[in-house]
Amino acid sequence: MTGTTAFSTDISPDLSTPVRPAFSESPIGEEVTWREHSSGLDATAVRSRHVPVARWIRPDAGPLEVSHDGFDAHHCIGLSLRSLNCTFQSAGRLIVQGRVAAGAVQITAPRVSVNATFESASDVLHLFVPQGVLADCHQDLFGRAHNGDIVLSDPRLITDTTMERLGQALAMAHTQDPSLGRLFIDSVSLAIVSRLVSNHFNRVATQSRHVSGLPAWRLRRVVEYIDAHLSEAIGLADIAESAGLTRMHFAAQFRLATGLRPHEYLLRRRIEHAQDLLRDDKGSVLDVALRCGFRSQAHFTTVFRRFVGDTPYRWRSKVAVTG
Repeated sequence: MTGTTAFSTDISPDLSTPVRPAFSESPIGEEVTWREHSSGLDATAVRSRHVPVARWIRPDAGPLEVSHDGFDAHHCIGLSLRSLNCTFQSAGRLIVQGRVAAGAVQITAPRVSVNATFESASDVLHLFVPQGVLADCHQDLFGRAHNGDIVLSDPRLITDTTMERLGQALAMAHTQDPSLGRLFIDSVSLAIVSRLVSNHFNRVATQSRHVSGLPAWRLRRVVEYIDAHLSEAIGLADIAESAGLTRMHFAAQFRLATGLRPHEYLLRRRIEHAQDLLRDDKGSVLDVALRCGFRSQAHFTTVFRRFVGDTPYRWRSKVAVTG
C-alpha cells in the first residue's frame, strides 16, 4: 500500500444527479439497508487487508430514521457525496443537526451505536475498515507498528478537500466506469483510510499540547452566523465574536474542530449556496455572485472553478441537461 497517499485527486465528476448503476458490475456494493454491506462482513473480512465499499443512495426527500448498533471489529467511514440535511447521533451524543456539506466524513468506531434522521435526498459512500488495514496504514505512515488496536474514536464531522476528491473518484468509477475494477477502488479507499489515520494521530499529538477544538455549541453559533450573512462582507473578527472568542483563540479552535481555516469554510459555504441558486435558476451568474458575498463575477468564477472544477455557467448548463 506504499504510496497510496500520493494518489492523484484531479477528478471532478458531476454528482448532482446520482445514477443508479448496475452494481453487479462494480466492486462497490449497493446498500439496501443503511450501513449494511450487501456481501456482509464475515470473519474472513475482519482479518483481511481489503476495505469493502458500499453506496447508499436515497432519492426521496422525506424524513427517514435509521440506526446501527456498530460493527464488532470494523470502523465505518461515511463520506457524503452531496449536500444533505440530517440529524446524526453517535452513542447518544449529537454530532450534527442540519446541513452536511458534500465531502464531509464521519468515522464510527467498532461497537459504537449510531442513529440518524435524514431530511433530504442522500448519497453516501461507506467504507468498512478492518483493523488490519488501519495497522498497515500506521506502519506505512510512521515506519513502525502501532501497539494494540487502533481506534479512531472522534465521531465529529471532518471536512477535507482531498478526501472529497477521493470520494468523487470512487463515485465516478461506480457510475461511469465500473471496468476500473477492484485495484482502483482499493487504491482510492486506502488513500482515504491512510489520510484519516494520519489526521487522527496528528490530532492526538496536538491535543497533547493542550489545544482543544471549538465546542459543539460554539460551532453551531458560528455556522448559523455564517449562513445568515453569506451575502455580506464577513471578517474573522465578526465570526470569532459570534462564538464569543478572540480572533487568535477562535481560528485555532475552529480549524481543530473542522479541519478548515475559517476563510476556507466561508468560501465553501458560499459556493454551496451558489450551487443551490444556480441549480434553481435564480438569477444571472453575476446576481448569484453578489447574493453569495462575492464582489465581482470574475472572483466568483475563480473560486467556483477551484471548488467545483468548472465555471458557474458551464456547471449550471450541465445540471440543466442532467436534471
